Formats: sequence, C-alpha cells, structure tokens
Amino acid sequence: AEVTKLSVRAAADFFLSLKFTDRELVIAHRILKEIRERLGFLVNVGLDYLTLDRAAATLSGGEGQRIRLATQIGSGLVGVLYILDEPSIGLHQRDNRRLLQTLLRLRDLGNTVVVVEHDTETMQAADHLLDMGPGAGSQGGYVIAQGTPQQIMADPNSLTGQYLRGIQTVSVPQRQRKPRGTLSVIGAEKHNLKNVTARIPLGLFTCVTGVSGSGKSTLVLEVLFHSLSQLLYHKKPKIDGCKDLRGVDALDKVIDIDQSPIGRTPRSNPATYTGLFGYIRDLYSNLLESRVRGYKPGRYSFNVKGGRCEACQGDGLIKIEMHFLPDVYVTCEVCKGQRYNRETLEIHHKGKSIADVLNMTVDDALEFFEHIPLIKTKLQTLHDVGLHYVKLGQSATTLSGGEAQRVKLSRELSKRATGRTMYILDEPTTGLHFADVQRLLDVLDRLVEAGNTVLVIEHNLDMIKNADWIIDLGPEGGDRGGEIVAEGPPKEIAKAKRSYTGQVLKEAGV
Repeated sequence: AEVTKLSVRAAADFFLSLKFTDRELVIAHRILKEIRERLGFLVNVGLDYLTLDRAAATLSGGEGQRIRLATQIGSGLVGVLYILDEPSIGLHQRDNRRLLQTLLRLRDLGNTVVVVEHDTETMQAADHLLDMGPGAGSQGGYVIAQGTPQQIMADPNSLTGQYLRGIQTVSVPQRQRKPRGTLSVIGAEKHNLKNVTARIPLGLFTCVTGVSGSGKSTLVLEVLFHSLSQLLYHKKPKIDGCKDLRGVDALDKVIDIDQSPIGRTPRSNPATYTGLFGYIRDLYSNLLESRVRGYKPGRYSFNVKGGRCEACQGDGLIKIEMHFLPDVYVTCEVCKGQRYNRETLEIHHKGKSIADVLNMTVDDALEFFEHIPLIKTKLQTLHDVGLHYVKLGQSATTLSGGEAQRVKLSRELSKRATGRTMYILDEPTTGLHFADVQRLLDVLDRLVEAGNTVLVIEHNLDMIKNADWIIDLGPEGGDRGGEIVAEGPPKEIAKAKRSYTGQVLKEAGV
C-alpha cells in the first residue's frame, strides 16, 4: 500500500535503491528489471508525477493515451502500425520532447508511427508529412502537400508550411494594457499546491503555465473557479482549497468555457445552443404563407408536435438499440433526415425551407441572411471563432471538444458585455491549427478589450507569447511541483532561470 501511494518518479528511485544479498538478487533480478523498465517508460512519456494507485477514471484523455503508449513500448513489438491522435495534448514543451524521443524509439524498433498533430516540434521531427486542407469541413478533404518537412515548407500551397517557415506567425498587435485591479488567491493548498498565493490582474489576458502535473488545473479550476463561483452565486459561500479570495468585488460573473459537449443528444446543435434558431423560427413564422396557414414559431421546432416528422420525432434519425453494443442511429425513411413533415417544408424563404437552412454552413447562412441583423450578428460570432465550416443543424454529438468550446465562446461573444466577467479556459488550443489559434487569440483579445478578464491554462507557445501576464507553476510535476516559479509579462518570464516555460520562451526569442 505504501509503495502504490508513491509517484512514478519516487517509485523508480525506490526500486533503484533496493539492496539485496547475492541469493536474493538471483530471485529478484528479472522482476526488478521489468519493474524498472516499465517505470522508466512512464517517466519518458511525461507521467512521472502520477501516483501508482491513481484511479483510471480520474486521468485526462492525454494521460490515458500516454499510459497505453508506455504499455506498447514495454511490449517491444516490431512491425506494428501505431496511430496516435494529438499525443501532445496537455504536455509542456519539455515533456513533449521526451514524448517525441519515445515515438522515435518506437519507429527505430521497426514500427510505423502515424500521428495526427498540430505541434511544431513534432512536425519538424517527422520523416514524412501529409498536409490536409485547404479549409475545414466541406471546404477541406484534400491532400494539399506531402513529403519531408522541408518539402512542405517549400510548397507555396501549404498553409502549414508557411507557418513552419515563419512567413506567417500567430500574433496580436502590441498593446500596453493596464490592469483594473487584482484578484488574489491567498494560501492555496489542495493536492500538490504548497500554500500558494497567486495574483491575477483583472482586465488582462493571463496564462497559467507549467510542466504537466505542476498544479495548474488544481489552482485554476478546483480552487479559484470553485471558490469564486461560491462567492458570486451563493448566499452562504464555502471557500475550498484556499484561505481567502481578495478583489472579488470587481467581478460579477465567472464562466468556465470547457470542452464538454454542448448537448448529449442529436437534437442539440450550434443553432439551438447559441439562440440563433429562435430568430430563424420567428422569421419563418412571420412569412406571408406561414401566417395564412396560422403557423406559429413552435411549428418550426423539432422538439414539439405540429411541424416535426412524427416517425423520428424530429430527430432526423431513428435510434436502434443494440443489446450489449452501442446504439446505432439510422436516417429516418419518412423525412429522409430533414426532421420536419411535408407541410412545414412547403414554407420557403428565398427558395429555402427551414430544413435547408439547418443544412447550411455558417458561411452560406451569413450570405443568405445578410439583410437580417439579429441573425447576422449571431452568425458573425460563429464565423469569428473559426466555425465558418460547421452546419447550423449539425448534431452536437458530432462536434469535437475544441469545436464545442468555440460554440460556447461564440455564445459569450454575442452577449452584451458587462466588462466584469472572468472567463476561464483549459487548453483551448487543443486540436487547433496555427491559423485557428490566431482566430482564437483574436476572439479572446476582443473579450479582454471589452474589459473582461481572460484566464487560460495553456502549453501552446503562440498563446503564451501573446499573453499580458503569465503565472508559471512548478518547478516539476506532482509532489515536486505546486509552487509559483515565476510571474509577470512574457519578457520577464523568459529571464527566469528556474522556469522551464521561461527557457522555452527564451529559445523562441521572446
């Protein structure tokens, strides 16, 4: 029980320090070799801060993926095709370099490694790159360029190549913003945090950085977000994980924009979530033909009886329950996936029915509704966050975590700003190309310009470089982390000797 409570790094040290007699060594030799190798693999994929008894359900997606990777290295197989989807998620640049070495080792054993990735270092270390595009969604699906990293950089058609060469960079205009005040978390002690006092400047864009397991999520989500929500929304607030929170009076809202789905069923979609669909239904119910027939906005809802197809109850899909297997969805044969009955689909605006509108991409809809300001502004925010390729009626279950997060961002952008809101985002650049990171930065910049405070947990260097303020946790992960190593603007962090983030910023020329 005591050994399993140790972190991977502490366990590796423990098994290295064991002393045996010659007879005991003969018995223990092979077992020890296996234990030490396996712990070594976990260290190499950047998981040295996890305790051995950590429940699998509490691991992040990236951590789970890297544990499976360590298992594969341990098996020592040859001639295997490994496919990894963004293994660098949640990894600091230092840990990412270790992971890269692990992947190269898998390749050198005689395996093929295919990685879906947006990370610059990973791309530059690859033997062969495939660049997909040119756009996203319906505007993508082609191989734009392929070859060595040098060939991709030389290809004028490749947007990725332009960023790799440095012709295009992710940046925001130079600005000298002054904080409107400070929110102070006093004496944070939870998990591995060691009585930390963090000061977050209000009205600025702040990044919380640090190696994996240094306590970023604990400080921001479990201590700050939880306690701030209690103070702002509850009559009898319970502060958890810290002694005090000071400067709360300057805020009236705190919003955590995470990557959880915007809905659990196929009924939920970007149009319903952002409130856009209400305006579209009002428009259709006010059309002359609609008024003649006495159709109200409810007629155009696929959640209530009247206008929807009753065979699939407005889902457009029929769920077939498979015993012992996941449910299967098939397109409804009556409405052919259009969700509405024949009478509802007879009402047209500019030659399009409501089902046609739900099937439009954000870009197409912007053009279609350009003369209707209420609808156009909602669509514009979806376009601004980089979701120009998503269909209005696209099922929420088919959106990736990053897309769901940006739908939530667009909803916040379309609200009237009070200028006293704190937005918290945990690694919003997950799954984003350089060009999308630029769009996201522009959106966050808009939120800050409106007087709000944006607090981001991030490993992406482009994001960190463009922050107004950085709080760097560390120096290591797990029990050797939980302290503030450095805080200040990016230029100050680059000078900090103890900070791994500072070293990476210095290499990047900040």
